[in-house]
Amino acid sequence: LVENAYKIRLPADADEARLKAIQDQAATDFPEAGWSIRTRSNAAPALSSNIERFSQFLTLVGLTALVVGGVGVANAVRAYLDGKRGVIATFKSLGASGGFVFAVYLVQILIIAGLGIVLGLVLGALMPFAASAALQSVIPVPAEGGFYPGALGMAALFGLLVTLAFALLPLGRARDVPATALFREMGLEGRGLPRPAYVAAAIGIALLLAALAILFSGDQRIASIFVGATVFAFLVLRAVGALVQWTARKSPRVRFVALRLAIGNIHRPGALTPSVVLSLGLGLTLLVTLALIDGNLRRQISGSLPERAPNFFFVDIQSADVASFSALIGKEAPQGVLAKVPMLRGRVMALNGVDVDKVKVPAEGAWVLRGDRGLTYDTRQPENATLTEGSWWPENYSGEPLVSFSAQEGKEIGLKLGDTITVNVLGRNVTARIASFRQVEWETMGINFVMVFSPNTFAGAPHGWMATLTEKSASTADDARILNAVTRAFPAVTTVRVKDALDVVNRLVGQLGTAIRAAAGVALIASVLVLAGALAAGNRARIHDAVVLKTLGATRTTLISAFSLEYMLIGLATAIFALAAGSAAAWFVVARIMTLPSHFMPEVAVATILFSLVITVGIGLAGTWRVLGHKAAPVLRNL
Repeated sequence: LVENAYKIRLPADADEARLKAIQDQAATDFPEAGWSIRTRSNAAPALSSNIERFSQFLTLVGLTALVVGGVGVANAVRAYLDGKRGVIATFKSLGASGGFVFAVYLVQILIIAGLGIVLGLVLGALMPFAASAALQSVIPVPAEGGFYPGALGMAALFGLLVTLAFALLPLGRARDVPATALFREMGLEGRGLPRPAYVAAAIGIALLLAALAILFSGDQRIASIFVGATVFAFLVLRAVGALVQWTARKSPRVRFVALRLAIGNIHRPGALTPSVVLSLGLGLTLLVTLALIDGNLRRQISGSLPERAPNFFFVDIQSADVASFSALIGKEAPQGVLAKVPMLRGRVMALNGVDVDKVKVPAEGAWVLRGDRGLTYDTRQPENATLTEGSWWPENYSGEPLVSFSAQEGKEIGLKLGDTITVNVLGRNVTARIASFRQVEWETMGINFVMVFSPNTFAGAPHGWMATLTEKSASTADDARILNAVTRAFPAVTTVRVKDALDVVNRLVGQLGTAIRAAAGVALIASVLVLAGALAAGNRARIHDAVVLKTLGATRTTLISAFSLEYMLIGLATAIFALAAGSAAAWFVVARIMTLPSHFMPEVAVATILFSLVITVGIGLAGTWRVLGHKAAPVLRNL
């Protein structure tokens, strides 16, 4: 069997349209050739696909960080307006309208946001150049930084929209607070929402933000799911914050003073609970999801896979050598189990008579129709597969060609029993009818095929064989001896030691996991910064509480204990939610998308809870030390 590969250099002025025209003409003039044509825009489809997925993931991480940053904007605007309550009250007392107050502070916030956006754009523009220099020894292809005005413009637009979406509600609330209330109350915390116009404007900007995120995404389906999940997570985290406050409000009265103060702080008006749960919850949930996916992949590769996987794969065994090859394996590995099947290469050309290029197939099943596939035939049903629909053909079947299709892939493509599938094998189109679907256990790493045909389908076609050898008791020395014997006797047979392949995959998964966790760390850092901002925004109320409590006889130890317990309880509630939501998301990805066994990992749960407690208590106490140092007299004079 000979396979020819041609590389064609076109004139320098040949554009993408010219390449597409040549592909279309080749498909029209030679419909049965079974050619696989790749152009300069898709020279390595698998690599391009993986780079695209990683880019999509980075986009989603960036959007997550942006949403978390929006929460920080809302906290900052609220804290800023709270500090300006005296000025706002004076404006209103002197006759200023609510619209004037709104406009003044909106302009101030936009100026501050503009400075932040410009700084972010400068850092973003410089980052590719810095990354190119830092990753020069890691990336095997030349990496060059570039300046991309379109991407920077989109980033600026996203930053501006996020600022407006999260700043309008606190601005609208400040606009409607009367002057008397501003003089009388400590802050701007009010019941209910601002005027409907501000609510509608904030929702409209948020919808525009979501539409842009979906419109400019490389995969609009994934972006839509992400936007929906973000909105859902936002609402759920709000509900979790409200539930924590309700639980604190309904909890029985305790005798321990510090704990009683902590519970009271959780549910009092203007409490930090919603902001802390929202800002930290998003980042922690993302991190838990990634940690569980990474852990399950590692467990599958380094744990259960080696136990079930064969020791060796042997490919390209010629038909004339099958008997002697089997005899050699029987001699070298008498305790081993040798499984061998015939193997051809073919390409799916049509489904139910319709060219595959004209069939819309979901992305998860498209790989079956892309490029050549391994094909086999068998008189009996494979041992590692279970029929889910239909029946297997008789042992001496001689009717029309039949095929058994993998159930999951068939469902993804949209096939059903009785449909026809046309494959091109050795330049000849063969059409077979689907007789059954079977559940294939790909994770065993044994011999598995998407399509198994009835033996009469390829009668007389030249083909090779594929085999696996499984011997659990074999040592590394035994594997080396078998490899040496096969290589000497059959130099044309390709031998793959599965353990070596698993080691490579394990290393690649580890590197990819490190890169993904580093990217996800951006969202987590944003969450921590927003959390710090939320806690800092509540410092003025803390100063008031601390001064009044110290005046009434509370000691510094009691106050520190109360604040620590408060942060600890909020952090624990946030960590529990992140564990539940992250575990559910990871289970969906591992079990439903990757179709692998999903396991919960206690070490991830413990690490998440500890991290959440350290961050909330650590940042909270860092601000509390400054609060506890205030003198009582200046604060009491302004009460």
